[in-house]
Amino acid sequence: MKISNELKVGILAVLAITALIFGFRFLKGKDIFNHNPKIYAIFKSVGGLEKSNFVKINGLAIGSVYKIEPNDANVNAIRVTLSITEDVNIPDNSVAYISGSLLGASEVVIDKGNSTKYLGDEDKIRTKVEEGLLGNLSSEAKPLMGKVKTVADSLTLLLSHFNNTLDAPTQRNLQEAIAHLKNTIASLNLLLTSVQRPLAASLDNMSVFTESLKRNNGKIDQILGNVDTLTSNLSRLELQQTMDTLTATVGVLRDAVHKISSPDGSIGAMMSDRQLYDRLNKVALSAEILLDDIRVHPKRYVNISVFGKKNKAGELTAPAIKDTVPE
Repeated sequence: MKISNELKVGILAVLAITALIFGFRFLKGKDIFNHNPKIYAIFKSVGGLEKSNFVKINGLAIGSVYKIEPNDANVNAIRVTLSITEDVNIPDNSVAYISGSLLGASEVVIDKGNSTKYLGDEDKIRTKVEEGLLGNLSSEAKPLMGKVKTVADSLTLLLSHFNNTLDAPTQRNLQEAIAHLKNTIASLNLLLTSVQRPLAASLDNMSVFTESLKRNNGKIDQILGNVDTLTSNLSRLELQQTMDTLTATVGVLRDAVHKISSPDGSIGAMMSDRQLYDRLNKVALSAEILLDDIRVHPKRYVNISVFGKKNKAGELTAPAIKDTVPE
């Protein structure tokens, strides 16, 4: 098939126009082959953010960082172009910030707004500064480092004074003290070594004792059961009735003692009347004299003599002398 010259000229013209259009777009800095919508954000600093890092909303990756470039010649700000690969609507009052991580790469996070208008291609999104974990650590570390520096200076001053205090005699005394401490530790180790065997024997005896208790567990349970039975039997005794009986007996004894000690009774009168006591004592003495007289001079009271011999001995006026105590 023969192609006419007119067709060749038309094809060349179309190719030239297409190349002109793509060249013009390329010279304007637009990606010819990437037609995803793009928005941009202006940051004071991007930290560790790099091209191709994720752009996320609510943890979902919706795009990537397309370009990072100075916003002006003095680099007072950084322009970050975001390529949105997912078909999502981003409200125009949304805010973007850079989130850093100790272990992972930095990323751009978009906090969605509540507007019903959405960002379009080449629109600008508002930004804010999010310090993140590193910023919080830095802000908290600054006062802490100041305190650490103050403590370090105080410690340096203290060590300096301590070194000045440790003169030669003090150093010798300190060395002697350390030597004594070393000897004390050696003596303690020797003591522990000597005590180790008796302690092991004691532990063995304790183990044997516990083993014996384990073997006699049944007997111990039986003894405890007997004790329980005994206490139950004691609890069932009529202790209250016994106590009532004892109380009544004590009352009777109290009345008897009261009657004995009362001067109105016979025993009380005898116990409290000294004259009666003296009379009774004289009666007892007279009875003793009479009995001794009967024993010494029986014929005076019972005379059975055939010849009627009269006993001329006088009567006793006092008890006779006795070799034994009379029964």
